[in-house]
Amino acid sequence: MATAVQIKALLQSHGAGDEERFYATALQLAAAEARRGRQEFAIEIKQLVDQAKKRTSHPKIGPTIFHVAKPHGEVAELLEEVEPGWKVADLILPSPLKKRIERILEEQQNLGRLKEHDLRPRQRLLFTGPPGCGKTMTAGALAHDLSLPLFVVRLDSLITRYLGDSLSKLRIIFETVNCTRAVYLFDEFDSIGYTRDFSGDVGEMRRLLNSFLTFIEKLSSNSLIIAATNHGNRLDKALYRRFDDLIEFGLPDSAHVWETIITRLAGIPQVRLNKAPILKAANGLSFSEITRACEEATKEMLLRKISKVTTNMLVDALTERRLFLNH
Repeated sequence: MATAVQIKALLQSHGAGDEERFYATALQLAAAEARRGRQEFAIEIKQLVDQAKKRTSHPKIGPTIFHVAKPHGEVAELLEEVEPGWKVADLILPSPLKKRIERILEEQQNLGRLKEHDLRPRQRLLFTGPPGCGKTMTAGALAHDLSLPLFVVRLDSLITRYLGDSLSKLRIIFETVNCTRAVYLFDEFDSIGYTRDFSGDVGEMRRLLNSFLTFIEKLSSNSLIIAATNHGNRLDKALYRRFDDLIEFGLPDSAHVWETIITRLAGIPQVRLNKAPILKAANGLSFSEITRACEEATKEMLLRKISKVTTNMLVDALTERRLFLNH
């Protein structure tokens, strides 16, 4: 007979509209029945799952409408929904890092196949790296390609705004995580995940961290959890093993700087840009700062009614971003 855990999983996946998890749980139930010697019952369950998959795989006539559950009430104040406008294929990242992101996406897109073999996809990720180097953009790209909403939880704001009540707020967030499949980005993770040697250790933070780790270990949905920090060196290294994967982002090298500039200026009239001074001016800047400089150069072209973006305009914009950051 089905266990209470299996029945609960079936109901949760059905309520969340998560067909892949529903089918995977049903097949796990069939396998369990087969091990108990109830072969006919196991075969019947598998046949029902196969028939259901065939019905849902047939293309529907007319437009398809996707209904995504939205957080409401108290939890709506804790989650910020972000609308990503980019795909994993759009990300400008080093090849090894891009392949790891593509593997995470592939595993998430094949949840049912993995769970049929009692395998769990990567779904608890830790993103580290300097600001503006692609952490939030990558989370958004994964959400876009998975056709899931992206919800951002800024842990530092959670602690500041709800000091003394942050643990109950975190519990409410994870109740939503387990009921509504989405990509959940927990930003500023170092605000609770700092090393034990960090001088500002507070009991409230430690309890919050321990609760966070318990919640992700007991995750009962197919939601994708991403903890992100700009200060990976502050994290307690023992935390790494609690995640399925650690993705370390870095500043772009010259090849990715140039690729970013060409991509951001695509469709914008420009003279033949001089690569060397542009790369020199962009050295040490993040992807987001380079993108900002491209936007500033384009605005200058439009406001001054100049026909094309020039090398000097772009170098000046990049230099201005550097001065701003070093101020």
